[in-house]
Amino acid sequence: MNLGLRGKRAIVTGGSQGIGRCCALALAREGVRVCIAARTRTTLDSVVAEINSAGGEGHAVAVDLTRRENCDAVVNETVGAFGGVDILINNVGAARNADILHLDVAQISEALQLKTYSYLRMAQIVIPLMRENGWGRIVNIAGGAGTSPTRSNIPTGAANIAILNVTRALSDAVSGDGILVNTVCPGLTNTSRARIQQQARAEREGRDVEAVLNDLGATVPAGRMAEPEEIANVVAFLASEPCSYVFGSSIYMDGGGRRSTP
Repeated sequence: MNLGLRGKRAIVTGGSQGIGRCCALALAREGVRVCIAARTRTTLDSVVAEINSAGGEGHAVAVDLTRRENCDAVVNETVGAFGGVDILINNVGAARNADILHLDVAQISEALQLKTYSYLRMAQIVIPLMRENGWGRIVNIAGGAGTSPTRSNIPTGAANIAILNVTRALSDAVSGDGILVNTVCPGLTNTSRARIQQQARAEREGRDVEAVLNDLGATVPAGRMAEPEEIANVVAFLASEPCSYVFGSSIYMDGGGRRSTP
């Protein structure tokens, strides 16, 4: 399928590793010019080189997106480099989780500040640019914890369920402007972050972290965890020209693990 993306201009936040990196590369293979934003310059530069090799054109901004002025800076640099913004992939943010009985509410605030608030700010800044062209795609990455709370993931869950609400509200606000806003909700995915999250359990149980992740993957109907490239493929479609009638939707990529309906 021709995704009709050649020459489009994209921002991918949290684009230096994991799902964000794979999203940037998936877009680059379609001929997209991609600006990635994250905190660490060295990893950003490495991914820019990969974007260029994949057929896109890369640019990077090392920035902390908890501050509004830094969100502005990312958009301004992208416009300066590429002349505009057609696609926004919001992916930045990881929460410090803790058991609900010992949770400091400041951890919820931190998760909202980095993830939910930056997603909203970035969208608010790029939407006027998309409206000028009568075309745009915004894809928010919000883990499945938003609708699957546990006693230990409330900061993550709070940020993610808020993103689902933000997605729907933004979609309603811009649906007549040629702009599609949707969410992808990954479950357990084969990233370095997943290993960091499960390291304490692995040490506690005296096992290798890979064994822990394999066991967790075996508990979902798919029988395995997702690969980040699989998430990125769906994100690329949602950012594409053929994706023309998906508005305010949440696509769960959790291997069938979600038990609620719909």
